[in-house]
Amino acid sequence: DKYIVKYVIKLEKKEMAKGRVDLNQDKCKACELCVSVCPKSCLEVDQEAVNVKGYHPVAFVHEDGCIGCANCAVICPDAAITVYRD
Repeated sequence: DKYIVKYVIKLEKKEMAKGRVDLNQDKCKACELCVSVCPKSCLEVDQEAVNVKGYHPVAFVHEDGCIGCANCAVICPDAAITVYRD
């Protein structure tokens, strides 16, 4: 028993990256591809707004949850989304 070594492992909580999404709502055609790939469900279709094309555009609704992965910007066929990492 005197040869047993005890290890204490200190786990540090890493902060997740934070992101900010800029949406050009006039370019959005509400295809919802960005909504489907957001891992944190930060995007939703704004049923009350209508853009110049006559669509209900996507809105950035959960700003605190965004991790800046840019999945939404990559999949957007209209290049309506820009992601910034803080």
